[in-house]
Amino acid sequence: MPALLELEDLVKTYHLSGGIDVPVLKGVSLRVEKGDLVALMGASGSGKSTLMNILGFLDTPTSGTYRFDGRDVSRLSEDERADVRAARIGFVFQSFNLLARTSALQNVLMPLEYHRGVRRRRSEERDRAVRLLEMLGLEGRLDHTPAQLSGGQQQRVAIARSLINQPDILFADEPTGNLDSVTTVEILRMFQRLNTEQGITIVLVTHDAEVCDYAKRTIHIRDGLVAPDMPSS
Repeated sequence: MPALLELEDLVKTYHLSGGIDVPVLKGVSLRVEKGDLVALMGASGSGKSTLMNILGFLDTPTSGTYRFDGRDVSRLSEDERADVRAARIGFVFQSFNLLARTSALQNVLMPLEYHRGVRRRRSEERDRAVRLLEMLGLEGRLDHTPAQLSGGQQQRVAIARSLINQPDILFADEPTGNLDSVTTVEILRMFQRLNTEQGITIVLVTHDAEVCDYAKRTIHIRDGLVAPDMPSS
């Protein structure tokens, strides 16, 4: 059975004006299995966000091989890449990225407007969004705008939004960076439950060693290279 994500000698170099090349990823090889919960840890400038963007189909490598569920990503057209990204990948970011004047419920429903796959009836989509928000402890907050929610509640809305298309994998980029310590633990435990109870593969991108305690394995990236894989304690 193929890994969900598999990289071989992946290189990413940014070509700047004046003929300047900036190597960011310098030959990364790794595997993420289906059902895994991985912490991708590195300091600022280590290349971890660039790696996440490539894994999430938001950027392309300069060279090397990236297979998603056994498919060579370089052989996909831009439309095919967009379809995979919309249907099979969810994203959670540090800054929440919620629409300020839009309710929690409408924020969760928003990705469906950009999904070109088969759409359910509006009532079914709304019911799923409501269930997700309730599952994440936001019953009674469906009509609240982001300004009416705490930081932890906003991040829960963002997580519900990332799950509305029932993705195979969730990328969370510094998802607790704007949260207090108590809320951080609540959010990380929530990721654990999503992984164990729903089987969602999760990659937590972080610079915080404490976040790694909630993962099954930790992949360290330093100066564009991956260090030996470590099981989390």
